[in-house]
Amino acid sequence: MQPDHVPYVPAQRAVEVHQPTPLAPVVAVPAPVVPVQPGTVPTVASIVLPDGRVVTGYAINPLQPEPVTAKPAVSRAAVNVTLGGVGFLAVCGGLLLLTTFIAALAAFVHQLVILAAVIFGGWIAVQVFSASGHRGGTTVHIRKAVIKRNNFHG
Repeated sequence: MQPDHVPYVPAQRAVEVHQPTPLAPVVAVPAPVVPVQPGTVPTVASIVLPDGRVVTGYAINPLQPEPVTAKPAVSRAAVNVTLGGVGFLAVCGGLLLLTTFIAALAAFVHQLVILAAVIFGGWIAVQVFSASGHRGGTTVHIRKAVIKRNNFHG
């Protein structure tokens, strides 16, 4: 599509028409047909066409397809054994992964128990070794026992 503001004039071309020119008919002399002995094919064959032309060429033997080798039949037992082996390998792989997962889970739980023991032990150590305003809980109890003993006897 051309824009409206641009003037466009199509080019004028000279058209030349070609007519086929007939060829002069060829007068072919039929070649003599060589008698062929039954059961043999000559190396060069000649054929006379219905319009009298002779075509000469080499005889080509038709290609024989290669014989198909018969595949040995696979027994159902062999197929079942193979499928069973594949299934067994899949189960073994799954069990190997399952045991690996269980071992990893057991190691994780073991580490959690150790962590809890360390934290709890640290809390107990802080309670025992911290100073809480008096010299120690044991000393207080001894003083009370001494005071009670003195009051009891006195």
